[in-house]
Amino acid sequence: MDKKFEFGFYTFGDIVPNPVTGVKTPQHQRIKEIVEAARLADDAGFDLIGIGEHHTADFVLSAPVVLLSAISQVTKNIKLSTAVAVLSTQDPVRLFEEFSTLDLLSNGRSEILVGRGSTTESFPLFGFDLNNYDALFSEKLELLNILNNNAVVNWKGKFRSPLIDAEIEPRPLKPIPIWIGVGGSPDSAARAGKAGAHMNLAILGGPAERFKHLVDIYRASAAEAGHDVNDLKIAVSSHSYVGETSKQAREEMYGAFSHSMAYLMKKLRGVNYHIGRGDFEAMTAPDTALTIGSPQEMIDKIMRQYELFDHDRYVLQMDMNGLPFDKLARSIELVATKVAPEVRKLIDKK
Repeated sequence: MDKKFEFGFYTFGDIVPNPVTGVKTPQHQRIKEIVEAARLADDAGFDLIGIGEHHTADFVLSAPVVLLSAISQVTKNIKLSTAVAVLSTQDPVRLFEEFSTLDLLSNGRSEILVGRGSTTESFPLFGFDLNNYDALFSEKLELLNILNNNAVVNWKGKFRSPLIDAEIEPRPLKPIPIWIGVGGSPDSAARAGKAGAHMNLAILGGPAERFKHLVDIYRASAAEAGHDVNDLKIAVSSHSYVGETSKQAREEMYGAFSHSMAYLMKKLRGVNYHIGRGDFEAMTAPDTALTIGSPQEMIDKIMRQYELFDHDRYVLQMDMNGLPFDKLARSIELVATKVAPEVRKLIDKK
């Protein structure tokens, strides 16, 4: 195999109240811990750090590129990405300028993962109409691709002023890899393929097999649009956590996972969402996609997904507020020392 299977780590920077005291982690502490986690991941040999974007009091990551810039100065090799940038409510010109600057600052390590977002608070915040949800994303994705490949741009669209001989500076060291986040929508998978973008497939529960059709749609759409499928990459992202043993991992992650999910679902969507211990065991069972367990369980699940998707990258959401930082640090170490080498060895044999 002539390509390295990559491991990434991403965070949304959630800050939920402690279930006992009701107190939230101070914002400055949370941000510093994320920077430190990125440094540890880089030292351990992770390939990617992804920073999410939300605009409510329950998250500290409303300005991903600022935090990525800070991370770039304490890391050496790890790629720096959004997870995701809500492109529908961004100005593609500004977004590209920021990531071009990050690329120069980090010696060519920037990537942009864009999506329509799992929440919609940025639409009223930045003055966009939710009725244009899909059209905004399509137009802005087109413009972002043009900006990435042209230093002087002439362009006209519906949702922003036209560009006439616009000089787009600074330029990255080379075109920035653009990824599109896809949940369960076949239309999103087809859009990613048609655009010739890499695809990040978010698997948040259930068996991995139920996402296979999205990968097939993506690759078929890319080929139909004239893109070389061999040049396109697929990442899988999921809630993840590794302990020394299966029992330890589940015991350490259950409290933070169940509390954070229940709080955020109630706060953001008005839904009462309780995850009992039995539910959690079922969600992380061997036939599911969530990689919460022992190193061997993670290896087995990633390899099962590799058989289905032939993907290039696995990105783990291990950083949930409520999980003690020393536990997160240990999980990062276990993935780097116990999981990644074995997965790469198994893939290299294929």
